[in-house]
Amino acid sequence: MEKYALLSVYNKEGISDFAKVLEKLGYKIISTGGTYEQLKKNGIDVTPIDEITGNPRDSFDGRMKTISFQIESGILFDRRNPKHVEEAQKLGVPQINIVICNLYPFEEKPGIETIDVGGPTMIRAAAKNHVNVLVVVSPADYGMVADALEKGKVTEKLRKELAAKAFYHLSFYDSQIGNFFSSERFPKELTIPLRKTNVLRYGENPHQEGALYLMPKTNSPFAKLKHLWGRELSGTNIGDIQAGLETVRQFKEPAAAVIKHLSPCGIATGKDAFEALYRATEADPVSAFGGVVVLNKPMDLEAAKNIATFKNEREGNTDIVAVPSISPDALELLKKVRKSMGVYTFGEIPRERTERWDLKYFAGAVLLQDFDDDVDKSFKAWKVVTRNKPTEKQLEQMKFGFKAVKAVRSNAVIVIDKDIPMTRGIGSGQTSRVGATKIALEQAGKLAKGGILISDSFFPFEDSVEMAAKYGIGAILEQGGSVNDQASVTAADKAGIPMVFTGRRAFRH
Repeated sequence: MEKYALLSVYNKEGISDFAKVLEKLGYKIISTGGTYEQLKKNGIDVTPIDEITGNPRDSFDGRMKTISFQIESGILFDRRNPKHVEEAQKLGVPQINIVICNLYPFEEKPGIETIDVGGPTMIRAAAKNHVNVLVVVSPADYGMVADALEKGKVTEKLRKELAAKAFYHLSFYDSQIGNFFSSERFPKELTIPLRKTNVLRYGENPHQEGALYLMPKTNSPFAKLKHLWGRELSGTNIGDIQAGLETVRQFKEPAAAVIKHLSPCGIATGKDAFEALYRATEADPVSAFGGVVVLNKPMDLEAAKNIATFKNEREGNTDIVAVPSISPDALELLKKVRKSMGVYTFGEIPRERTERWDLKYFAGAVLLQDFDDDVDKSFKAWKVVTRNKPTEKQLEQMKFGFKAVKAVRSNAVIVIDKDIPMTRGIGSGQTSRVGATKIALEQAGKLAKGGILISDSFFPFEDSVEMAAKYGIGAILEQGGSVNDQASVTAADKAGIPMVFTGRRAFRH
């Protein structure tokens, strides 16, 4: 039987060159629509698909170009089965040994009329019959496949790899269509489309390989992440940049975060990027060593001088700087500060998210949940529960502090400066709340006096409040809702400390 290759692609990059190789190897070329026109224009002898299918060309506005008994049978029949071969010859079914097809990127123009039916059918049939049919969905594979064909080294391993890519291509495509139609908050069955964008330096540790994937059309800052200088990203860096982004995106005013191991060691706002970053670094310069700096506003030369000062005066290294944008003189300064420091830009942080869910992956399982956004709306529900009332200044500091504690890994307790919107002590990731309180207070030291103590949940006992009183804390903000709330309120009243309940937990794990 004559051997055929079927070419029908949206991405026409390299398709004509690949077709010429196939033609030279004796394949008869079948093609459709725009692919047919391009191949014809490049001097390739190509048969329009309607001559094989017998379908009227572009019938029903092109909805019936490829779906037919002849095409699908030509892809699916088993060449190893003599009965199949005999039947194909009897029915005049062409032996289609290669299918080259990639699909319109649905994310570019989602809608019913952009849903491809024939393309996925051909890809699925070819991938199912991969022992007989090569299926190629990526132009990046044309050279490899052409080389294997020319050398006669088309292995079973190659066939399986190409089939796997084909099914992933279909799944990526179909998952977008499912999400386009679905109005369910949490569908019973769900696939999430992801496209690889970066091979990382390593995962969390140097012996772990890692890669970054993005959802199509996401407005995540990672979609615009640009490497300007220094080290390539590791999985640890990716996590820390994300933690920093989630921290600073809450603030309209200039904000900075210094992140270590997914948790801030310093958070601050200021009148400009310089002041915010200065405060965030000074919040805990010891922990800031080797940290990741994230800003929500562009970095100018003055802001960049913070990094140089931290290096020169405190001998402190910064591993990664990630900012919306950076001025040329600021970048030149950072290049001189540390050769290995990575400098990245990610564009403006969008106020609204394109993602429907906040995803957390566990081995073999994924948690989908709403994003913990719109915290400003919760301020109206706050309730003063002590005899002493907080001042307006304390309430403003509490609002900053509640956004800050949301970014800290639970159990989380932080101390906010009494006047400045910056952290003075952060107790994060502790299994006991009193332990987190102790760390935050000890880190703040003398600066705890008059400051604001913020907890991401309730105090189940009075011990944390009593400890705060010994450090001279000026006010406390906590969730409330414990069966033992009154003990904490009584302890606060005894110490003369105003206490406010948020009624909203702020866990982050």
